[in-house]
Amino acid sequence: MTISSSAPWLKFYGDIPHHLDYPDLTLYQIIAQTAKKYPTNCAYEFMGKKTNYRAFLQRIDTAASALYDFGIRKGDRVTICMPNAPQALHCFYALNRLGAVPNMIHPLSATQEITFYLDVSKSKAILTLDRFYDKVFSAIKLSKHQPKLLIAQLQTELPTLTRFGYHLTEAKKIPALPKDDTYTLWSDMILHCSSPLPKDTAKASDCACILYSGGTTGTTKGICLSSRNFNALALQTIAASGYQSINAMSMLSIMPIFHGFGLGIGIHTALVGGAKCILVPNFSIKTYAKLLRTKKPNFIPGVPTLFEALLRAEKLDKLDMSFLRGVFSGGDSLSVELKHKVDAFLKAHNSPVEIREGYGTTECVTACCLTPIGASKDGSIGIPFPDMYFKIVATGTQNEVEAGVEGEICLSGPSVMIGYLDNPEETADTLKRHADGRIWLHTGDLGTMDTDGFVYFKQRIKRMIITSGYNVYPSQLENIIDGHEKVLISCVIGVKDSYKMQRIKAYVVLKPQYQPSEALKQELLGYCKERIAKYAMPSEIEFRKDLPKTLVGKVAYRVLEEEAAQQE
Repeated sequence: MTISSSAPWLKFYGDIPHHLDYPDLTLYQIIAQTAKKYPTNCAYEFMGKKTNYRAFLQRIDTAASALYDFGIRKGDRVTICMPNAPQALHCFYALNRLGAVPNMIHPLSATQEITFYLDVSKSKAILTLDRFYDKVFSAIKLSKHQPKLLIAQLQTELPTLTRFGYHLTEAKKIPALPKDDTYTLWSDMILHCSSPLPKDTAKASDCACILYSGGTTGTTKGICLSSRNFNALALQTIAASGYQSINAMSMLSIMPIFHGFGLGIGIHTALVGGAKCILVPNFSIKTYAKLLRTKKPNFIPGVPTLFEALLRAEKLDKLDMSFLRGVFSGGDSLSVELKHKVDAFLKAHNSPVEIREGYGTTECVTACCLTPIGASKDGSIGIPFPDMYFKIVATGTQNEVEAGVEGEICLSGPSVMIGYLDNPEETADTLKRHADGRIWLHTGDLGTMDTDGFVYFKQRIKRMIITSGYNVYPSQLENIIDGHEKVLISCVIGVKDSYKMQRIKAYVVLKPQYQPSEALKQELLGYCKERIAKYAMPSEIEFRKDLPKTLVGKVAYRVLEEEAAQQE
């Protein structure tokens, strides 16, 4: 539905404003504004240790001064390769204070993937945990730019008693850091900081963060997002939640910060609203259940896998979940069956809310569409956020189709990205000015919209697998597997998984002189482990004599997908 015509979804807004005001502020400036408004509110809690907004802002400022001392200047890019930990938040907002750009990546990325991210972003430094030192240092040695290495340690952020226990248990599993000059401890950098805060010259329209996605072609690309993009998302999300304010409420920040969902909703939205982020560095069903019992979070954003885990968690039978104010699913399609099961679980545990499904892409930070309160439709991903507009166009065109007709989902609004990092061609293919004069993001997703303005996601035009909420691009995995000296050709698909929604399966054709064996399968898995992130690793390798082909000679991966589906 285009802007020029009446937006039918507005009748489902209730008290939600149709339009919002967006301040001309950077990420840092809007958080500073929140800190001045709610100085004693808890900004985040990490492993039982709470930090209020006043102290949080002070720590950001100190980190900004220390990073300036370290040589970081406006426009520099710094990779953050961290779980959800305080140092990651301090670094993220401190870099924005300097006008530098955080480059967010998965800490479980393989060595060669980290090198790729360092090189494509031209990072001047990288922050990671001590446990990842060997891997990240190896990646730096392979990098063209040789960024400086900053090492954070979780124990410095723990309460005293927890820190003591950590030293006796988890710390012993981490290899000792070398006593040399190959790195700088984050805590030492902060302690020895001597520079005053430089003048704040960053602008809301500047690139404020780089996240990664597959673009329209399914190959990894950096996405440049501005402070304005993130701030718009936060204000839209708070409004769409149905609450005028989330002040002093709590968010279970369990989604990782390298993910638009985790960073944009789980962290920045909560902080803009004066809420508390309950930082979760590692997810497990056991810790998840404990967090729900002990922390009683008001908001839980997550991927479908997280809510499937909720149904399997132990010791929740008698939990009264009346503390919930919002449960939001995104990052992957939520099946109708799973939604009904989660809603039944929530109702049985006295929750006043049902799960609400959303939709978005990293190209607009994350969510831009959400199921309205009390008006869900089975299979729908909801209606657009305030100031976000959707339309469905015939694939490969800018021509809008009628309600109910399938086409490409296009969206427009204040959270749409600046563009792809150093890739004007793909940016031009994705961001297009239509006849109405607006810039529309062509998502590469197929869907429909009904006469009420509810959007229905169907499938991706680009080939992509989503496993536990993470995007995996088969062509990239195939390139890695095909690089093994004994492999002739491979094909990677996603197969249905009751927990991850999809898991990775690789079909491999060996070169004629090699024969399939369990030993060779383990050799290939070991080869993949060195080059592929843990979440993207094939869970299964099947050897084939050949692979099905299309009429033009391409591997017919859909045939393999259908075959795998029939075997389930």
